[in-house]
Amino acid sequence: MALPRHLLVAILLAAALPLLLVRPAEAGTVGVNYGRVANNLPNPSAVVQLLKQQGITQVKLYDTEPTVLRALANTGIKVVVALPNEQLAAAASRASYALAWVRRNVAAYYPATQIQGIAVGNEVFATDKNATAQLVPAMTNVHAALTRLNLDKAVKVSSPIALTALASSYPPSAGAFREDLAQAVMKPMLDFLAQTGSYVMMNAYPFFAYSASADVISLDYALFRPNDGVLDPGSGLKYYSLLDAQLDAVFTAVSKLGNYNGVHVVVSETGWPSKGDAKETGAAAANAAAYNGNLVRRVLSGNAGTPRRPDADMDVYLFALFNENQKPGPTSERNYGVFYPNQQKVYDVDFVLGGGGSKSNGGLGWQDNGGPGSGSAPTGGGVKATTTGEAWCVANAMAGEERLQAALDYACGPGGADCKAIQPGAACFEPNTMAAHASYAFNNYYQRKGRSIGTCDFAGAAYVVNQAPKMGKCDLPSTV
Repeated sequence: MALPRHLLVAILLAAALPLLLVRPAEAGTVGVNYGRVANNLPNPSAVVQLLKQQGITQVKLYDTEPTVLRALANTGIKVVVALPNEQLAAAASRASYALAWVRRNVAAYYPATQIQGIAVGNEVFATDKNATAQLVPAMTNVHAALTRLNLDKAVKVSSPIALTALASSYPPSAGAFREDLAQAVMKPMLDFLAQTGSYVMMNAYPFFAYSASADVISLDYALFRPNDGVLDPGSGLKYYSLLDAQLDAVFTAVSKLGNYNGVHVVVSETGWPSKGDAKETGAAAANAAAYNGNLVRRVLSGNAGTPRRPDADMDVYLFALFNENQKPGPTSERNYGVFYPNQQKVYDVDFVLGGGGSKSNGGLGWQDNGGPGSGSAPTGGGVKATTTGEAWCVANAMAGEERLQAALDYACGPGGADCKAIQPGAACFEPNTMAAHASYAFNNYYQRKGRSIGTCDFAGAAYVVNQAPKMGKCDLPSTV
């Protein structure tokens, strides 16, 4: 029986050839939304200590609370502040109001507090439709105030948009803004963002789509876990994550209004609730851990591009830092936090990640066994592979065959993984696919290395899951 090409290449390269160098794209950054709709949260100074302990270096606020901004001073943590919806009318109609607001809430704290952005309003189209016409004028006046104070290069102005701004989001190639928003608001906003070097802020929650359509949307597809993918018939592109599909719907909608390829998109809110009402399908701590953990690993690996924009990095702000007990609405609204108010974790996601690759693996961008720098956290925070409970390392199909091949070569060769089980006729040869064989090799390597930090990444070709993956009749062990 002839060996599959990917196994033959792995064997040959492991025996004789130098490793193929594959480096991940420039990684995006990860921040967190710090909401305070609660009566039991720690004081701001304690919160800042928690942020520093967890390696979180970017935070987004929903106001300009002085005690919070003072606590963030001289920490190096980058901050996005907010001008609330109820102040849009004044900021839009009176340039003097916008100038006074910027003086009082930004200039008074900068640069000790590293304010890098102002969110003008929040989901205005969804929560305060009467203010829609005031949004871009308010943004313009706030930017003019920053310019007058020589802060416009350091502090950017944008406004978080909900996916409800789209009239169509499926398939992604049919993405389009609502007719009442497209020309009246979105095009002027995009022109403003392009002219000022700012970015689109998009709040995207795959949880809502999954919970409403769990009978047709795969949970694995929503949680960045291995899945068969969903084909977009309009573009021919295949999607392996619901968030990618949502973002590409936005990219498509933007492209229909003009050439805005230079305008970056930041995911200003995304997350998954750890608890919900009976009708909120999928709201669970395990799913929240999988969604946030897999997302952050992917972002920091530099492998966060979408099918429509494969080379784009992704900056995200997880929602949220704490469970907030006074938020109205269903149970899920009070259970998006990564932490309880007592600062204990709701589930096992850590904002730390080891540094770059070691020399022993040919500079592939992963570490051999934790390696040098495994205790340091890069800008933006991250997530470490869990060392408690059950965990598996699986291939990331979105990485592409070239990156999977290079990682498979390393794992089965210099990496020391035992790959006998994926040889022809062996127990895990079927399913005979690159992704399945790579998953076996990556997991064997990961378990042999004691699930150490950095041993399940392979330059973005792999990631950790906390539920047993399905690979035909082959069971991947959670120990070796």
